[in-house]
Amino acid sequence: MRDTHMHPRPIGRRITPQRAQNRRLAQSAEIGTVTRAQLAVLAQSLTCTGLINGTESHLLVALINTAPAEAFDKSGRPIVFKSNQQLAFEIGRSVGRVSRMLSRLFDTGLITMQDSGNYKRYPIRNGEGEITDGCGIDLRILVARYAELDELVRQVRSEKKAADAALRRYRGALRNARHALATAAEHSEYILGRIGARVDRVSNLVGVAGKASSRLLRRATALLEWLVERLMHLPPRSAEAQETENMTCLRVENGMHRQITTPHPFAASNEERRSADAEQHRSLKASSASKWALEKSLRRRRREINQPRHLPQAMVALQDVIRAAPALKTYGLAPKSWADLARAVPLMCRFAGISEDARRRAVEQMGEQQAAVAVAVTLEKYERQDVSSPGGYLRAMTDRARAGELYLARSVFGLAARSSMEVTH
Repeated sequence: MRDTHMHPRPIGRRITPQRAQNRRLAQSAEIGTVTRAQLAVLAQSLTCTGLINGTESHLLVALINTAPAEAFDKSGRPIVFKSNQQLAFEIGRSVGRVSRMLSRLFDTGLITMQDSGNYKRYPIRNGEGEITDGCGIDLRILVARYAELDELVRQVRSEKKAADAALRRYRGALRNARHALATAAEHSEYILGRIGARVDRVSNLVGVAGKASSRLLRRATALLEWLVERLMHLPPRSAEAQETENMTCLRVENGMHRQITTPHPFAASNEERRSADAEQHRSLKASSASKWALEKSLRRRRREINQPRHLPQAMVALQDVIRAAPALKTYGLAPKSWADLARAVPLMCRFAGISEDARRRAVEQMGEQQAAVAVAVTLEKYERQDVSSPGGYLRAMTDRARAGELYLARSVFGLAARSSMEVTH
């Protein structure tokens, strides 16, 4: 026959490794280093950290105020012996709600519970009537963690203050940029359209400003201010002023990326593939004679010795890439090394609208460093409006690299020559 005996529900408080660690931490607290008033102020401030909500903070303050001030002296024991019913009456909540909140405070590490056999809370006194131990709600862990929690509150408030300042500055910079575009009369419609498109792109990238990170807002603010300075024909900032700004691109923020290119692009992408083929010949005209001779000699030598088609790409210097792609500085990217440029690739892809699939294929085919150069070239050509589908253009470059027919050095030197001629003229 089947056993119909119902197993009784386990009796006792649930003990987890974290709760056991909290009890050990409470026993190591140095009583007398923190006053009751300091703990009460801390309990009210913990809501800004997200550790507890307002009701739990109210209960914690009630527990702290219940313990006498002398209990936080060197010879005291801050243990509360009130029942859940009494605590529920004081904070205006039900007994069950108080029980659940005490368990949550226990799990969070703000209190510890010392239970008796029948769950009654009572003190244990010595012969002189002083409380030496007891079964109740122990607040010693708050004393032990006071420095940690106080620093956490200060850090959260500082981050909030910085985020609010970045938000205000970004909104002001966006408003100033749009006002400057509306009032600028000395520029042609083409120039105003290009700068306005960049302002709209920055605004679309940020999205809802109140939900964006402060780092993204600071980068967007710097870019908008740079666009306004360019619109007003202000002289460029000195190199020392640019170095003082932390413009190094770290890892891109997490967010949803919209797929805009497919593994099989349509007509627009096919046009970019053809433009990528023709671009290799156009860039030769803009490069210098020495670079011409170097590329021709390398090409003739490869044909003479009849090497395989999958050849390593000719290495270019990082400074050549930076000179060839002024769009990097336009978007606040100042890579100091190849590693910085590789880390900036996801952000460059977001600026240009290149999909994750296209970026991944480029990295798999070319490697991280060459793929970073290819993405930088694509971004620069997109900024110059030489290409309309950056994703298709990068896929075409990936296909050429697979066939051994991609020469990134030509593209880099050609763009660098174009940028130099634009600066001189």
